Amino acid sequence: MDNSDSNARKTPGRAFSIKHFCRIYDIGRTTAYGEMTAGRLKRRKVGKRTLITQDDAEAWLRALPESIDV
Repeated sequence: MDNSDSNARKTPGRAFSIKHFCRIYDIGRTTAYGEMTAGRLKRRKVGKRTLITQDDAEAWLRALPESIDV
């Protein structure tokens, strides 16, 4: 991991790029865009950039079904 990734994780941010969101939540870009298209993950547009706010990311995570081990 390069130094910029390390610093980005230490600094609390209010919005994430898609790349940063996927890295933090350990999901692929296809999954992230699928969640946005399905309306389960909110996104914001600033010009051409797509951002996900920290609040929306946490709401998405809380809404995921719980895993039950058998």
